[in-house]
Amino acid sequence: MTIDKRKVVYQIYPKSYKDTTGNGVGDLQGIIQKLPYLKELGIDMIWLNPFYPSPQRDNGYDISDYTAVNPAFGTMADFEKMIAAGKELGIEFMLDMVLNHCSTDHEWFQKALAGDSYYQDFFILRDEPTDWISKFGGSAWAPFGETGKYYLHLFDKSQADLNWRNPHVREELFKVVNFWKDKGVKGFRFDVINLIGKDEVLENCPINDGKPAYTDRPITHEYLKMMNQATFGTEDGFMTVGEMSATTIENCILYTAPDREELSMAFNFHHLKVDYQDGQKWTITDFDFPELKRLFHTWGEGMSKGDGWNALFYNNHDQPRALNRFVDVKHFRSEGATMLAASIHLSRGTPYIYMGEEIGMLDPDYDSMADYVDVESLNAYQIMLEQGKTPEQAFAIIQAKSRDNSRTPMQWDASEHAGFTTGTPWLKAGKSYPEINVETEKTGPIFTFYQELIRLRKTLPIIAEGDYTAAYQDSDSVYAFERSLGDQKLLVLNNFFGKEVELEIPAHYADGKILISNYADTTISKTITLKPYQTLAVLTQDTRTLSNS
Repeated sequence: MTIDKRKVVYQIYPKSYKDTTGNGVGDLQGIIQKLPYLKELGIDMIWLNPFYPSPQRDNGYDISDYTAVNPAFGTMADFEKMIAAGKELGIEFMLDMVLNHCSTDHEWFQKALAGDSYYQDFFILRDEPTDWISKFGGSAWAPFGETGKYYLHLFDKSQADLNWRNPHVREELFKVVNFWKDKGVKGFRFDVINLIGKDEVLENCPINDGKPAYTDRPITHEYLKMMNQATFGTEDGFMTVGEMSATTIENCILYTAPDREELSMAFNFHHLKVDYQDGQKWTITDFDFPELKRLFHTWGEGMSKGDGWNALFYNNHDQPRALNRFVDVKHFRSEGATMLAASIHLSRGTPYIYMGEEIGMLDPDYDSMADYVDVESLNAYQIMLEQGKTPEQAFAIIQAKSRDNSRTPMQWDASEHAGFTTGTPWLKAGKSYPEINVETEKTGPIFTFYQELIRLRKTLPIIAEGDYTAAYQDSDSVYAFERSLGDQKLLVLNNFFGKEVELEIPAHYADGKILISNYADTTISKTITLKPYQTLAVLTQDTRTLSNS
């Protein structure tokens, strides 16, 4: 099961991309309308967040019907038209599959509640709850109607975990995957897929809220092999990515090594917790650069040696904008945006671009809590007040960490609501849209840099296929790595700070060719000075490595 490692994926949060009806919610027709823009950017595949029917208690990750389109986003005819329009432009689609749990509104759960024993075995029911804690806080168990039993929900209590040990559950879920594959979909992103394999006997686990009892269990690999064989594994080039919660390099090698026939690649999130004080999200602190570097290097080298494959990203629908987290955006927005892009697009793995990243979109800089709609943020604000923070302190933390930061409407132009809708948007547009929008940025330094990075990945095998080796590990401001393929070497230097830094370059790179830089008139010699947030990639035909140069 091989994938094309030259491909680049673009993530769309459909609710916020483009509204064609004026109801303030993005839709499938809006995506169709913007496909030529994405063709111009150069991407190969679009990952769509869930657009299925859902009570929306967790932004569509609580699915009540797996094989239909939520009317808020359009119709099945719109979906089919979108697939066809994408195909004409050489753009494929990846769908979000949420197979660990379904909504308690789903007919399976409703039938189970009504007493149907066949469907009761679709869920994880127990007479006594364990001490596991839900990812959203509180017990991971809730009363199962009036039966005296409890059902497991690792997330919201409206999201009941499915019992993968039941072959009928697997059969139904594999039918769902094949339903969309038969519609012409060429990829799947599997939500929290490393949590599907619960132990047969569920026991208390006070360690880390119970996570070791249900994360990366060995049986999960068996389930993924079964799904692979029953669905997408029959189609060469099909792209699958697993979202892995609290995972390890060792497991991600097993999930993604081609000879294992499980998944194409894995997302992990460790690098996006480097600005969590004492591991807590709702805090404000500078990002820990040495830890960020260490994580990139250990995952880059570990997956390279084990023949695993990383999904590379800084931004998604659950994260604040990386620019605000890692860059002095007031002085170096363009330089910081292009450096961050190069640091993953030139690395080993498949790069993912989150909508708006390619134009340097920022967090919205809202004025009050009334502007936020994300339930996690609203809850966190109240908890922080109860813990003794002032409203000002709590609001500042929400401004920095809310998931709404990335869910604001895509900024198309400087007209009202950023050209996203003619109506009232479901979430207010960010303050920066009069200056930062597609219309003004499409010929600017960020968008054109992304185009070049995508072009380079398609034309240079060393970027798509090369090994990964850590470089300049002692630097306190530069994240650098070396890619190798045959007799070619590529050195990638990324200055993560707003100050210049001087580096000694090995002789065989000093004679090399500059592949890309986000500063004009860059030259290389034995000693080079990286400017603030500069990225520089140098290609050489030389088999020597940095360590023996």
